[in-house]
Amino acid sequence: MTTPALLPLSGRRLPPLNLGASAFPHHRATLRLSEKFILLLILSAFITLCFGAFFFLPDSSKHKRFDLGLEDVLIPHVDTSKGGKNLGGFLIHGQGHDEHRHREEEERLRNKIRADHEKALEEAKEKLKKSRDEIQAEIQTEKNKVVQELKKKDSKPLPPVPLPNLIGINSGEPADPDIREKRNKIKEMMKHAWDNYRQYGWGHNELKPIARKGHSTNIFGNSQMGATIVDALDTLYIMGLHDEFREGQEWIDKNLDFSVNSEVSVFEVNIRFIGGLLAAYYLSGQEVFKIKAVQLAGKLLPAFNTPTGIPWAMVNLKSGVGRNWGWASAGSSILAEFGTLHMEFVHLSYLTGDPVYYNKVMHIRKLLQKMDRPNGLYPNYLNPRTGRWGQHHTSVGGLGDSFYEYLLKAWLMSDKMDMEARKMYDDAIEAIEKHLIRKSNGGLTFIGEWKNGHLERKMGHLTCFAGGMFALGADGSRDDKAGHYLQLGAEIAHTCHESYDRTTLKLGPEAFKFDGGVEAVAVRQNEKYYILRPEVIETYWYMWRFTHDPKYRQWGWEATQAIDKYCRVSGGFSGVKDVYSSSPTYDDVQQSFFLAETLKYLYLLFSNDDLLPLDNWVFNTEAHPLPVLHLANTTLSGNPAYR
Repeated sequence: MTTPALLPLSGRRLPPLNLGASAFPHHRATLRLSEKFILLLILSAFITLCFGAFFFLPDSSKHKRFDLGLEDVLIPHVDTSKGGKNLGGFLIHGQGHDEHRHREEEERLRNKIRADHEKALEEAKEKLKKSRDEIQAEIQTEKNKVVQELKKKDSKPLPPVPLPNLIGINSGEPADPDIREKRNKIKEMMKHAWDNYRQYGWGHNELKPIARKGHSTNIFGNSQMGATIVDALDTLYIMGLHDEFREGQEWIDKNLDFSVNSEVSVFEVNIRFIGGLLAAYYLSGQEVFKIKAVQLAGKLLPAFNTPTGIPWAMVNLKSGVGRNWGWASAGSSILAEFGTLHMEFVHLSYLTGDPVYYNKVMHIRKLLQKMDRPNGLYPNYLNPRTGRWGQHHTSVGGLGDSFYEYLLKAWLMSDKMDMEARKMYDDAIEAIEKHLIRKSNGGLTFIGEWKNGHLERKMGHLTCFAGGMFALGADGSRDDKAGHYLQLGAEIAHTCHESYDRTTLKLGPEAFKFDGGVEAVAVRQNEKYYILRPEVIETYWYMWRFTHDPKYRQWGWEATQAIDKYCRVSGGFSGVKDVYSSSPTYDDVQQSFFLAETLKYLYLLFSNDDLLPLDNWVFNTEAHPLPVLHLANTTLSGNPAYR
């Protein structure tokens, strides 16, 4: 794999790429000023010409009068009894017309043109007195008005769909005062992260908390889409931070625009934006979130225009042109990216009644079912042109992870009716157990990576989510193996906790080895960083929900304290570059997923189980909760897209 700082490591996550300040000067503003000036001069010249022409018109009622469209000087009808006749838009007066009245009308016309001319010149003078910034602001205001009018014209009202029966969207307040205090501390951390983003990065995708300015990466293209706002909404809501939630809603309503010339990651925009907007809609019932989610989904659909229907990794939101990452195995699409669309797209079809979204993801599933899988494993790369696998690299971490997660969650979200998804999940997990899961010499269970017939004994932080996945999928597993998979989840949780515990900062590295005497420790310098990732805490939360073993809350609190001690800065929270250093340097990025996932999972870990109960909610891979779609729901069962 290429350098982690430059390339996407994961279906679940792409690491940050610092792009620096814009290199473009304000030449566009200067150009707009020149254009405005020229337009005003042309307008003035035109009015002067008209004025002059009318001044020197022959004063004769027997000559033709030009109809300039000025209603106050036109005669609305022709009285044929007095000899008048209409000749194709020009009016020729008969001799019975009053000459005096005619001259009065011409004088009134000249006065009107003179007044309009003087007014236009005055406006031009006023414009030229204004600064470039003021003129820019006026142009932008007019542009926004036009955009809003076009949106109103193009937007189709969505069909009314009753919300599913939503349970457990408030409270979860623990009775134990110690647990309540810890939960309040996590809420305070969320407030610190949000308030600083609000102050220093508002509208930008992410925050640089030390430089105190906005930040973005290549996954969002070159546009300011407010990724942190959309990603954080549901966390704010369940924490009861409703003023902050309304701030975010207002920004989305007024500023979130997808008609931008920007190339974005289909996967990342789906899990963060569509997932975040759908969750905010279900929690709050505010229609704006549903409308925005559907608008964005329409912009992603052109990515599926490939010979196989496997979508491109990236798509331009304006042109619809798609392409794949240049580094990805001979132009391949990535398993964890095209395989992590199902949850959101099924909900889109449910809410709109349009089967197109459901059909897109089901087509991907059908194609995968027909393909041979080496050793029963899914390779991470698939060519969207040929429909053939790329290099035989299989991972439950970066590039593969959330594909398996979404097979399980498709079954859960369907109220356990989608048995096709459950079978695909069970088959995949059996192959993973056989070929990828091993025990180290020290007794730590880990999940390696399969590369061209060889098992690499390395596990990524991203892979640590699998402990929670095994626990979540234990109920309903084959051959009464629920206990086995719950135990497997516990062993993965233990290994990932060790990767935290064996560092100086008590925060986990990006990847860790199990070679020789080295176990659960990062070896390479470029694998020693921690960028506020959630996967280990995610597994602690699932294990807590299914076992209520107090060690998971203890481990979660250790992580909370370490993040607050070593990642907190005055301007927010930052990742650190070396978890084995006692004086680490910061990467100066507050990731949007820190607010969406890390803090949400910590808050849920210290909340009662009646907050977002797992029988009623399924979390997408960005921790956005979507409701289970029960088949008993008449709207759903009557929806042809879902049937």
